Amino acid sequence: MATLVPTEHIEQSSRAPREIEVPASTAWPLVLALGFTLVFAGLLTSASVSILGSVLALAGCVGWFREVFPHEHEEIVAIAPEEIHFRTVRRVVERIPIAPDQVRAWLPVETYPVSAGVKGGLAGSVPMAVLACLYGLLKTGSIWYPINLLAAVVYAPSEVPPISQLTSFHPGLFFIAALLHLVTSILVGLLYGAMLPMFARHPILLGGVIAPVLWSGLLYSIMGILNPVLGSHIDWVWFMASQFAFGIVAGLVVMRQSRVRTRENLPFAMRAGIEAPGIMPPRGSGEK
Repeated sequence: MATLVPTEHIEQSSRAPREIEVPASTAWPLVLALGFTLVFAGLLTSASVSILGSVLALAGCVGWFREVFPHEHEEIVAIAPEEIHFRTVRRVVERIPIAPDQVRAWLPVETYPVSAGVKGGLAGSVPMAVLACLYGLLKTGSIWYPINLLAAVVYAPSEVPPISQLTSFHPGLFFIAALLHLVTSILVGLLYGAMLPMFARHPILLGGVIAPVLWSGLLYSIMGILNPVLGSHIDWVWFMASQFAFGIVAGLVVMRQSRVRTRENLPFAMRAGIEAPGIMPPRGSGEK
């Protein structure tokens, strides 16, 4: 008999309850809210409305308190059991590789060095410049048109030169355009080096399609505000084509570079990703 009592107790406790007690439904909160509404509405309409609201608010407070004190009003609700089945279409489970030599791992565990972004930016600037000069030859018969048009970014809207001046060579405009082209290409290349490790499956989709479409749309939307005269000279179809060429070439060059481990102990290291404390080694495992 001594062994049957705990067995029956375990069987009864393992059964799920069929009924639960929940707070009983009440309308007093609505009455209280209506009362406060009428109190403030009476400040703009009539004092009688505020008096009515005060009576309703007082009644709502008393009625609501009586639902809670001294005993809570509850009602019994039947539980409808529901069987939950989990299914997955994956054949294998993807696991994150653990970095044993790091106290806390950062995702991605490996990233591209700064030199990879610089190389990608410089490589992508070449096809972008070639397409821009090809556009200048086809439209105006001069390769200097897109170069001078890029340098005109620093001009005020009223100072943008006409097409007749944009088709000739100007040393100052050429220097400004070359400087803008190189600096922008290197900065975007560095951005690619930081972002591509987070898109391990389809990195070219980000670098060659998504990113060019995003910043082309951004420039198209703000160019009419910043410099509408300059925006009227830009052929946006050729502009997006040159951005696609830059993104594809820069992404391919960055991907071909060797990766380095993410250094969490360097304060100025590029950390692209999120911290993953869930893959830290457990305490007492001997790893430091």
